Amino acid sequence: MPSKTSETWKWKNWEISWSLSKISTSENDINILLIHGFGASKEHWRHNQDFLSKNYNCYSIDLLGFGQSSQPNALLNYESYRENSIKYSFDLWGNQIAAFCSEIIKAPVYLIGNSIGGVVALKAAEIIQNQCKGVILINCAQRIMDDKRLKRSNVLMNLLRPILKTLVRQRIISKTLFERASNPKVIRKILQKAYPSGKNLDKELIEILYSPSQRKNSSEAFRGFINIFDDYLATDFFNKINTPIQLIWGEKDPWESLDEAKEWRNKFKNIKRLDVIKGAGHCPHDENPEETNFLVSQFIQETK
Repeated sequence: MPSKTSETWKWKNWEISWSLSKISTSENDINILLIHGFGASKEHWRHNQDFLSKNYNCYSIDLLGFGQSSQPNALLNYESYRENSIKYSFDLWGNQIAAFCSEIIKAPVYLIGNSIGGVVALKAAEIIQNQCKGVILINCAQRIMDDKRLKRSNVLMNLLRPILKTLVRQRIISKTLFERASNPKVIRKILQKAYPSGKNLDKELIEILYSPSQRKNSSEAFRGFINIFDDYLATDFFNKINTPIQLIWGEKDPWESLDEAKEWRNKFKNIKRLDVIKGAGHCPHDENPEETNFLVSQFIQETK
């Protein structure tokens, strides 16, 4: 049986929560790191980490601002530096992952990211270059609300964008919005869209998302999310990294277009596979972990 350890790593001035699951007697030389999406945590890999650790050293990590990692105050792009504050961004999280790979894993690694965790994985892969063996993007965030995609967005999105920016800039408003959203009933409604089959949408999952939201400073990453309205797109990285890439996509994702994922597959040479999981939504690794775990393992065996 795999052994699992949970630890805290000091990165700059912040505490980062992470875990490692592996066969305790194994000297496996393949390492994988699981990177969660916005509002989630390392616990969202509940059906993946232990299974994958039967064959690999499997790490998971809480991004700064989420889970059990430190939650510093958010600085927006136009705000001046203040103590115990940070600009949440893909540069920040990408550097966090790159440093973790260098200081803790200390070996080549496969990076696996869901939603915005996919963009974080791509940024980290750009930084660590040859130390990244491959990137697996699970319903990678396409970020239709980014300023650079204004022309491609629909009319409603264009109207909502300045309103959202204005609201979130005000800490008292962003905190109120966050508190209203971070209750089990609202979380369940969002999950019903994200998990169209309803599989594994259970009390444990709701608690995984709800519990970190009750920490004192949990609303700050939500406020800082405004910074990624004008940040990297996944497509910014595909020609900058040499590592092979796999796309795994839930067929019925309500937010991230399968058609666009197909465009990526046809356009970028280092995207080696696009695997579609029928009936699944935005988080197929949790909604249909059996198929996701199989596809991940298959890709690693092909590229190791």
